[in-house]
Amino acid sequence: MQDFYETARARNFIRMSLSQQPYDNIAGHFDAARVALQPKELEYLDLVLDSLEPHSTILDLGCGTGRPIATHLASRGHHIVGVDGSAAMLALARLRLPEHRWIHGLIERVQLEEMFDAVICWDSLFHMPREHWAPIIRRIRDWLKPGGCLMLSSGGTVEGDHGFYDTMFGHEFYYDSLPPSTLARLIDEIGFHTILSELCDVPDGARNRGKWATIALRREG
Repeated sequence: MQDFYETARARNFIRMSLSQQPYDNIAGHFDAARVALQPKELEYLDLVLDSLEPHSTILDLGCGTGRPIATHLASRGHHIVGVDGSAAMLALARLRLPEHRWIHGLIERVQLEEMFDAVICWDSLFHMPREHWAPIIRRIRDWLKPGGCLMLSSGGTVEGDHGFYDTMFGHEFYYDSLPPSTLARLIDEIGFHTILSELCDVPDGARNRGKWATIALRREG
């Protein structure tokens, strides 16, 4: 089983190059399907927005096509900096919200010098092997202003100790996640104060393995 996991991780990193992104293959299908916010997503975004001053700058990691999250935030008067590894998804985001900033880059590699009032990392981190979560969350902390808000999704349940592959619109994607209790400890240790941590999508016993929502504020210092 360990050999399978190591092979899966290797395949994932081969795919996670800027020249070969699986989301490039499904950008149109994904954009047509991902139109509206789910009720829970709207609730979480409202919590983030309540913490912000007008015209704040928000970093959207794994921004995709910019819809529906970035469009919602922009409609409230905030400036968006979106990062995504898929050039095809970003092309749609630029068409949809041309006045905002879109960066073609990988979450674990992108270099950002500025600091942000909030960071959204929704439905993106769970494509990374779990051993990379801690350094990414530390980078997010460094990008956030003190008191800045993080909205993060992760897998709600993970069977066994290994990541897995699943298909979306006929293409294969890698998924992995820290257990929610481990993630909660990590977020606290890195320097966040958690204000919400809950299962937001219940696993169905089949393909859907559930999703966990976390909203946390960067502690001062």
